[in-house]
Amino acid sequence: MKEAAIYFGIIFLVIIFMAGHEYKESIDKDILFQVSTISALMLGDYNGEISFKELGKHGDFGIGTFNGLDGEMVELDGNFYQIKVDGEVYHVSRKMKTPFAMVTKFNADKVIEIDSEMSCSDLQDFISIKLPSKNLIYAVRINGKFSYILARSVPAQKQETPLSKAVEMQSFFEFYGVKGDIVGFNMPDFSENVNMPGWHFHFLIDDKKSGGHVLDCEIEEGIVYIDYTDKIFIDLSENEGFLKMNLVSGDAGGLE
Repeated sequence: MKEAAIYFGIIFLVIIFMAGHEYKESIDKDILFQVSTISALMLGDYNGEISFKELGKHGDFGIGTFNGLDGEMVELDGNFYQIKVDGEVYHVSRKMKTPFAMVTKFNADKVIEIDSEMSCSDLQDFISIKLPSKNLIYAVRINGKFSYILARSVPAQKQETPLSKAVEMQSFFEFYGVKGDIVGFNMPDFSENVNMPGWHFHFLIDDKKSGGHVLDCEIEEGIVYIDYTDKIFIDLSENEGFLKMNLVSGDAGGLE
């Protein structure tokens, strides 16, 4: 019953599940285009079927990863960046593919100024109280000056290596007194198994030479841009591994 409630709850977002069918652009731009599901990624489905050329048609802003879980992905202003386990940013060929990504055509509905120091936790709370509902998706860009950023990236993995095991090999990067952009999303609690509920942030430094998945931060000042999103399109994989996975059981403990 719990699993059924999770999946049927997603209907309130007007979700469209499709596998191997053409996605037709809507006039409405408030759509999160998602490749696969977080539960499939948790179970080790790292073989992507969607190229970054195709992904770029559906959004100019987003986060994700690469085939083989080879690093963290950031899309900002229509440009894709790959942050590998050495912490450096690499060129992303449009022929490369992704097993999991979430992108949207970013258009801010709300802008908030940050004029005092905050931890990541305080920053998330500060933004959360400004949101109109807990039941929508929010794409969030935070451009600012950060006194501290703790980020990570993960090395390439073999297919079917659980994500909880893969992150045991992660590398950490610390940044002090830097300017840059936090790119991410806030997903509603009922999106479990489809995506990760709550906040998910990646970071890209101003010079576009480094970044990673954000684990902690301290912001001094900045601007928060929030795009309200009320629809999600999920492109499901048709590879054999995905089709045989038990995506309801997933790896909930590993996700945390």
